[in-house]
Amino acid sequence: MPRAAEEPLAIGPITLGVAQVLAPMADVTNAPFRSLCRDAALRAVAERGGEVTSTARHAAGGLFVCEMITARALVDERPSTWRLVAADPGETPRSVQLHGVDPHTMGLAARKLVSRGLAHHIDINFGCPVPKITRKGGGSALPWKTSRYVDIIRHTIAGARAGSNDAGLDFVAPVTVKIRSGIDDDHRIFRDAALAAQDAGVAAVCLHARTTAEYYSGSAHWDDIASLVDVLDVPVLGNGDIGSGEDAHDMMAHTGCAAVEVGRGAQGRPWIFYDIAHALAGDPRRWEPTSGQVCDLVREHASRLVSWGGDEEHALRDMRKHMGWYLRGFPVGGEIKRGLSRVSSLAELDELLEAIDPEIAYPVAAKGLHGRKGRTRPPKLPHGWLATRDLDEAAHAVLDRAALEHDLSYESRVN
Repeated sequence: MPRAAEEPLAIGPITLGVAQVLAPMADVTNAPFRSLCRDAALRAVAERGGEVTSTARHAAGGLFVCEMITARALVDERPSTWRLVAADPGETPRSVQLHGVDPHTMGLAARKLVSRGLAHHIDINFGCPVPKITRKGGGSALPWKTSRYVDIIRHTIAGARAGSNDAGLDFVAPVTVKIRSGIDDDHRIFRDAALAAQDAGVAAVCLHARTTAEYYSGSAHWDDIASLVDVLDVPVLGNGDIGSGEDAHDMMAHTGCAAVEVGRGAQGRPWIFYDIAHALAGDPRRWEPTSGQVCDLVREHASRLVSWGGDEEHALRDMRKHMGWYLRGFPVGGEIKRGLSRVSSLAELDELLEAIDPEIAYPVAAKGLHGRKGRTRPPKLPHGWLATRDLDEAAHAVLDRAALEHDLSYESRVN
């Protein structure tokens, strides 16, 4: 049911001061980037005289989710994966998205995360459309197999509950799911999937309003989000085509969703959460930074990456993909762009940024969605996957093989 405007948004025991969520994105939403997004949101909250202190039970500026993490690697204590879930010391509540195809493994991973204080909220990825994931029955392919889908949800909830007890929390870490509209136009199962998740005990459902076949192409089907709001009792989060504060306001007005989840719209623009916080409150303030302000943010992002990871060269390699997003639309010159795409030290970064005119106004071309778009394509699925929604012998074998793999995740650079 639609949430009344004056009601605080509750995802289980966690309340959101602003009805916005940073979507988990591979190789993007690590702790340094989340902290920049959270800072932007809290700046807007402070300007409006709101409470800026977050706790495990209260997300003052919204919820900022860690990138998708493979459950198998956590259970097997893979060090590189545990590094990915490392949080900023001041980050509360802590939110992690898990991915896996085996219920038992998902439950164990959820328990480990919560018991170690690394998650106060677990989201389950049933929305990834990437062929590497779906051809093994994972991501957005999995809700088609209803019994396995529900088992994964129930085991994850049980694991989060056990981890909450282990950690001595005074609440049970909530579990949510992210789904897509379906496999393709002939297999649009989002209502069934959302209702099944609600019956299994999730605290909220996020819908990326595209099918697997649509990937990130075309326009998101906001009417799908509205239809879920009509049938679910738990909060519905809307995801798809949020590139500005105005988009967030329009989605909530059109669909009645409880919150917006922002993915590509945040790439190179952590300040979008400032804009959304104001837009949802009916405030016209927006932050349109000059080139100099963007360069300052790029430098701060790089510095936080170095502090978080402890390896300057690795941190700067990680920054390279962000450069084009941050400077999109600014006339900075081809030579500088090429240099930023190869930058390997903070000193080199400083030299390149200092060569950019700091007084360039925020360009119209910088607005809109960043990142990948793709095209409509036949989804890559296990052979015979769509023949039945039952977990038949062939599907069981596919999932059993996939359950043992560490690389059933974004960590192997599937983009």
